[in-house]
Amino acid sequence: MEQMKLGSKVFSILKDKIQLIQTEEDRGIYLVGPIRLPVNLDGETVEFKWYCWLNYDVVTEDYERIIERLSSSNLAEYQQSSVLVYGDFKNADDALIRMHSICHTGDIFGSKRCDCGYQLKQSMKKITEHGVGALFYLANHEGRGIGLFSKAMAYVLQENGYDTVEANESLGFVNDSRNYDDAIQVLKTLRIKPVTLITNNPKKLEALENAGLLLSGRVPLWGDVSEYNKKYLETKVVKSGHIKEDNEGTCCND
Repeated sequence: MEQMKLGSKVFSILKDKIQLIQTEEDRGIYLVGPIRLPVNLDGETVEFKWYCWLNYDVVTEDYERIIERLSSSNLAEYQQSSVLVYGDFKNADDALIRMHSICHTGDIFGSKRCDCGYQLKQSMKKITEHGVGALFYLANHEGRGIGLFSKAMAYVLQENGYDTVEANESLGFVNDSRNYDDAIQVLKTLRIKPVTLITNNPKKLEALENAGLLLSGRVPLWGDVSEYNKKYLETKVVKSGHIKEDNEGTCCND
């Protein structure tokens, strides 16, 4: 495909909205935003600031060159994640954040096999109610890192008696291969003050702490329990080490 030549007017609009935030040898992370994003949240319109980032195999601050290359790249092969920011995220003393792994079935279709769609919406509510925060939507985390097709095969195994961990491992994967490095670099770019993490997963807390981020606390996120995800939630606690406090209700309602 022939490489596009970018018009000067187009570049003049885009150039101040793009930044290179980190480089690793022959790859760079490019962040575009903020962009106004009005969102329908339970029937009310809430305005977020939206950013998207791309981990790309060219490292340069010549952003015109990057934009020109994109039209001839197969971007479907690149994982492109994003973050919804609410309030004065950079300067506020206290901010809630959620590192949310993409779930095609739960987030888009509203699947009851997991609690991902519920966690996505509840995190957005908690952030807006708190007044300041950010939701990171991580595109390379489908099925805890195994990808959508492998996740579909894992679902077939789960319908034949395997739990989530057994299914992933039977397909040759580890239980959880998710990596938060890119998201952490973006977070460090947008905010240096402490954050409170919305999660039940101690591995997410560990990832942020190991990266030197300042954590002011954790907010648990349990709910939407049903007959369809009972075993899934049990496995999260028993085999994946997710934190379940006694005062958070039962994860396994009959």
